[in-house]
Order: sequence, then C-alpha cells, then structure tokens
Amino acid sequence: MAPYESDRTAGAEGLPDEADDVRAGRRKAARYVVPVAVVGVAAATIGLVPALADSGDPSLPKITAEQLIEKIAKSDVQQLSGTVKVSTDLGLPSLGGLESGMLSGATKGSGGSSADPQSKLMELASGTHTVRVAADGPDKAKVSVLENAAEYSVIHNGSDVWAYDSKSNEVYHSTAPAAEKGREKAPKDVPTTPKELADEALKSVDDTTSVTVDGTAQVAGRDAYKLLIKPKQSGSTVGAITVAVDAKTGVPLKFTLVPKSGGAAVVDAGFTQVAFAKPAASTFDFTPPKGAKVTEGKDTKDTKDTKAPESAPTRGDLGKGLDGLKTIGKGWSTIAEFDTGGQGMPSGSSSEGGNLSGFLNSLGDHVKGKFGSGTVFSTRLVNALITDDGKVYAGAVTKDALVKAANAAH
Repeated sequence: MAPYESDRTAGAEGLPDEADDVRAGRRKAARYVVPVAVVGVAAATIGLVPALADSGDPSLPKITAEQLIEKIAKSDVQQLSGTVKVSTDLGLPSLGGLESGMLSGATKGSGGSSADPQSKLMELASGTHTVRVAADGPDKAKVSVLENAAEYSVIHNGSDVWAYDSKSNEVYHSTAPAAEKGREKAPKDVPTTPKELADEALKSVDDTTSVTVDGTAQVAGRDAYKLLIKPKQSGSTVGAITVAVDAKTGVPLKFTLVPKSGGAAVVDAGFTQVAFAKPAASTFDFTPPKGAKVTEGKDTKDTKDTKAPESAPTRGDLGKGLDGLKTIGKGWSTIAEFDTGGQGMPSGSSSEGGNLSGFLNSLGDHVKGKFGSGTVFSTRLVNALITDDGKVYAGAVTKDALVKAANAAH
C-alpha cells in the first residue's frame, strides 16, 4: 500500500467543509466535456502517452487526498516555461495519416487558414508531439508544437492572438475584446498541458469517484505527490487517472489516464523540463515573416483589406441542428445522446452507399436491441453507437452500456 494513501473517497461523509467547497468550485470552474461524435470528434479527447518516466520516490510530508486537491485548487502560478511530450494511443485503426487530416479538416471552415488554432491543434489527437509552453500572467502565453523541421505556434500577447505555421508559412491573427482577454490562447476543447487535463479530471471528483494519494514521484527533476482517481461506477472505460502534483507549487506536472482494458496509457502528458520563472518578454513577441499569408479572424476589429473567413466551427457549432442533445446518467458513466435527424449509417443495400457502408462497418461492430440496429465505433477510451435511424449515443463507456442506454431510451 502506498505510504500516503487516503482511504477516503470523494463525496464521503465527514470531509472538511473547506475541501467540499474546493471540489464544488473546481466542478463549477471546469467545463464538463462529453464526447458527442464518432471516431473523428471522439479522438479530440486528447490521448497523451507517458512523457517522462518517474525517477525515484522522494520522501515528502504526508498529505491526504483532500489536502492535495486543495493544494491544486489554490495553486496560483502565473509564470512558467517548459517542454511537454505528448502522444496518442486511442487504439484507432491506422489510416496512413488520413485520420490526422480528417481531424483538422473537420474543424476547418471554407477558405480557412492552415494556421487557425481550431484546426491545427486538433492534430495533437494523433501521433507523438513535443510541445513547448510559456506563460506570464493571464494575458501572455505561448504554445509551440515542434514537428521535424517545422514549428506551429500560438502566441497570446495582450489583446492579440497570433498563430503561425512555418510549414505552410501561414499566419492567423485575431483580436479579442477586452472582456475576452486570456480566453483565446488555445481552443477550449484541446488541453495542451498537464494542468488543463487535470482540471478536466478534477471536475469528476464526486461520490462516483475514489480519490487517494498514491505515493510520490519525481517529474522533470521536481518532487511530486501522485493523486490517484478511479471511477467507482461500472460501465466506464476509464481505469484510473494519475496526476503528479508539484509538492512545492501545487502545479500538475504529469497526467496519465489508463483504460480499464489495461495496456499502455491512453491519456498522459508530462513535463520533461519546467521552470517557474518569468519568461523573457521577447518570448511573446511576434511579427509575420516576410511573404507569409496572413488571415484575419472575424473577431479582429481592423481587418483592413483582408476579407475575414468564416470561423472554424466549434464543438458547439457541431451540435447546432441536432435534435435534443442531452445526457444520460452521471459521473463517469455519462452518455451523450442526440438525434442527427435520420442520418444514420449508409445502408449496405444502397448502390450509393454500399462501398462506404462496407468500409465504415469494418471499423465498427453491428449491434441490435429494442432500439433496432446500429453500429458501435470503438476506441480504447471513447465509444459511440450510431443507430440506423440516426440517433447517436457516445461516451467513455463500454459498448454494452451504450446498447443498454439506447434500449432504455426506446
């Protein structure tokens, strides 16, 4: 048994009032993201494979799970810089790189720029990546994705948000209104640091969750506690989440999600280098390179001679037109349900959809129930059932849980 393990579970009777307030605040502060589409959009639930092996178990003062959650919530680090290693292991079938193009293309509007963060950062949903991050307060941040000889960066400096793709030599620029400063440094649905991923996990800390402190570790040369989060519900595909928390600052340094099926981590992001010091002011400076194509976002006040393109659709836009988007269940077993308006899987008997139907069916499992019939598309974390009459059930739950939900809704 780990030396710092707490036998309490979140939501248990007798927890300190202050810890309850912290959990409630975290749940309100962090958005609950429910996967609501098939393979392409489901893969936007970023999977990041272990970046840095733990090196030693430092001796640290004992701490309870409640105290460690409170330490994360109270962390107020405004300045840092470092390198995060990320990769994805959702268990998707290999399509020769086509899946990456589909992910970025799904969020790229007509006439959009290849440098638009809404499309470019979606590529983090597959492959292995090295990401450099820097921050200096709420109005200055930079995220750079290094790709062989190319680099893609999103720079937020004051009211300006710049994105540059060196491979295509394209620049995307937008200007956020004063009230929106600090909100456009990256698409909200694409976590890029261990802290952002930890924020998403901590919102689930309730009576459906077991939370303990599972010893200590060293990450990027810093001593850390390991917070272990496990679903108490059946039907979830999540096995466990581990968050390595910096013992001094309370900043999450590493985030790991292991599926219930076992094997390699599906989601994991870890600093390989990190420093809590003020980055150089020049880190956040950006001037479009000579000859670069500059696209102005529609929120930019002064677009001059550049016609603003249609903005890339967000996950909320994808939900427009869907009939009655709702959720079934709670906690780790939550399932999103919506109606595509009768646009189910193409029928194999249709001459128009026969080939496509055969290809898609090869990626999924045909199922039947009270609801009729449909196809389940699976990853190691997120599964989605599309019925033949166009209803969709999706979540980080098992195939059986999806079928059961569809039958209950029939």
